[in-house]
Amino acid sequence: MTMENNSKAEVDLRALSLLVFCPERSVEAVHYVAGKGASERADFFRLADDHHVVIRALQPFQQQARAIGDAELADLAQTALDREHDRIAHALAGLDRVCTELHAAGCAVTVIKTLDHWPDFGSDLDLFTMGDEHRIVHVLKNILGARRCMLTLSDRIAHKRSYAVPGLSEQVELHINRLGHVGEHIELARRFIARRQAVNFNQYTFQLPAPEERVIAATLQRMYRSLCLRLCDVCNTAGLIDRRMLDFGELRGAAEEAGIWTGVATYLTLVAGYVKKYRGDSLELPEYVTESAGFGVERTFVRGKFFTFPARPYGLSLYFRQLRHAAHRRDIPGTARLSLVPPLASIGAFAEVVIGNSDRVW
Repeated sequence: MTMENNSKAEVDLRALSLLVFCPERSVEAVHYVAGKGASERADFFRLADDHHVVIRALQPFQQQARAIGDAELADLAQTALDREHDRIAHALAGLDRVCTELHAAGCAVTVIKTLDHWPDFGSDLDLFTMGDEHRIVHVLKNILGARRCMLTLSDRIAHKRSYAVPGLSEQVELHINRLGHVGEHIELARRFIARRQAVNFNQYTFQLPAPEERVIAATLQRMYRSLCLRLCDVCNTAGLIDRRMLDFGELRGAAEEAGIWTGVATYLTLVAGYVKKYRGDSLELPEYVTESAGFGVERTFVRGKFFTFPARPYGLSLYFRQLRHAAHRRDIPGTARLSLVPPLASIGAFAEVVIGNSDRVW
């Protein structure tokens, strides 16, 4: 990526961040977008979608556009908002149907990540279940008429399944009995069922992970797999902290037991760093959280559309800490699964070089 493109990505993300975290300064973002051409405006709106902040970003955007008398931009924002509200309403109905049918078949499910973005919504319907896989497949294929979708090699190892349900644009992604990049977490995964909570969304009620498990799920995705953050991650977790919904002692105990405390502490510290940067105030984190973090926001940078951090040394450091923890506890299955990460990464890197795409692997 050229320096010019990097600069544009950073400016776009800054404008989007102001809309999400500092609405009183969102007029800057509106003027910035007003100076763009039609295709660049569309790119900016797509960036909000990529970060799962369409509602949270475009509502203040629309208000400011109206305030400065830019009816064209206000109408563009309204069109995007209407489209997103329609998508969310349709997806909620589909999610409710899937959860209801699985529950009726005796398969308890927890909705993970998808609804953490509320009032925004995820791009997939992510579910965790400890139900019998034969029953799950029966429900998806024979009752819902779903078609099984192609998965990456690491997803197959992690015991993750993906289905396209007729009438739904979002895929249903099922994490069965395991969590983690290669399905290394079993005991930790059980918490997602044992501690789940009923939460209302419009006229529907879904079972969601407890706040501590929501942070754990975000950490597993961002710090141990994607190695990047989206604005929704920062916004979601900051909201939990602001509302004092997190029991940091409970979170630390669960994360230490799973060997991912450094990753959790680093994730929370990064969230706090971005909030400080864009909102101006500080999140209240216990001192032992920041002391346990492997690095801070100063080590991150913009690559592509997201905030990322180097795989070497930071991603590797988190991985080896987790591997050592599993080996020290004589968790042979977990250690064996984690040992697959380096060869998978190598195969993914090779695929990226040869065919320019590692999506089938990673």
